[in-house]
Amino acid sequence: MQVDYLIIGQGISGTWLSYYLKKEKKTFLVIDNNFAHAPSRIAAGIINPVTGRRHVTVWMAEEILPFAREAYSQLGHELNITAISHKNLLDFFPSPQMRQSFLQRVEENSPYVHSYPEQNHFNPLFNYDFGCGEIRPVYIAHLETILPAWRQQLKEDNLLLEEEFYISRLHLEKDRVQYGDITARQIIFCDGNNSAGNPWFRALPFAPNKGELLIAEIPGLPAQHIYKKGMMLVPLATPDLWWVGSSYEWEFDNTGPTTAFRQKTESLLKQWLKIPCTITEHLSGIRPATLERRPFVGIHPLYPAIGILSGMGTKGCSLAPYFARQLAEHLLYNIPINPDADVNRFSRILSRNLS
Repeated sequence: MQVDYLIIGQGISGTWLSYYLKKEKKTFLVIDNNFAHAPSRIAAGIINPVTGRRHVTVWMAEEILPFAREAYSQLGHELNITAISHKNLLDFFPSPQMRQSFLQRVEENSPYVHSYPEQNHFNPLFNYDFGCGEIRPVYIAHLETILPAWRQQLKEDNLLLEEEFYISRLHLEKDRVQYGDITARQIIFCDGNNSAGNPWFRALPFAPNKGELLIAEIPGLPAQHIYKKGMMLVPLATPDLWWVGSSYEWEFDNTGPTTAFRQKTESLLKQWLKIPCTITEHLSGIRPATLERRPFVGIHPLYPAIGILSGMGTKGCSLAPYFARQLAEHLLYNIPINPDADVNRFSRILSRNLS
């Protein structure tokens, strides 16, 4: 079998890269093992223009957010699914200091941070002593719907191998790669943290971190918002089901769910919510984050048949469509990739690692 591209992974990055290559009528094959707890499969899907405790505007927000909104809307239209929803975020301040920090951003005329006019509006639902503010616009990319719908499309078009990828079986030649009976002009790794052990890209500054979350049934909680107070409550596509989390652990002994997280999160929910809540699932995963919080996008400086689209971290839903298209345009038309994301910013260490 001969294709233009071999794509490893069908998380959010592999989904968008295959989508754009398909639009360009290029031949490709996606290899994915259908791991149920892959980061993309358990992520909340939040597309948020601000980040951190100081409510700083995210990198490239003015470009990334409109692009993501349009891309998900178009994908949803083509797949006949709801791929994205507009859900502004209500931020309940956990302390007077956090309230003051938020209001300072309002006074600075942040385009995304706003005071909320009806401070007592949510008293029947939540306990909160220091008021709330609103972040807008905020969106949810419905990964629990998008990923299986695109997977089904790939299956129907015979563009998916649902199996484990073994890098030991990959043979690199001058202008192509060979994997079993598959020959491709280029291979693109969209496999998240697995690329940290990839012999061509392991020198990159990956910084994987662990996240845990709960799935909760909360009847009666209005689903038109995302709610935050130290943790996020994010409405899922199934009515009354909510994504609750998540943690950020840079050092961890195991990748599985922990009793400590569940007990702490359940306790916080009981203190915050005034309405009944039932936990239905407890999940965990490892995010493909990077030390400098910028993705890895592009072609290896020494091996033009090998590329990468990874390192999206917590901003994967907003960054993946934009940089998947950038990579597709670079592959097809040699259009430059944003230098802050181009993997060739690490050409020296990547070359040294294989020299």
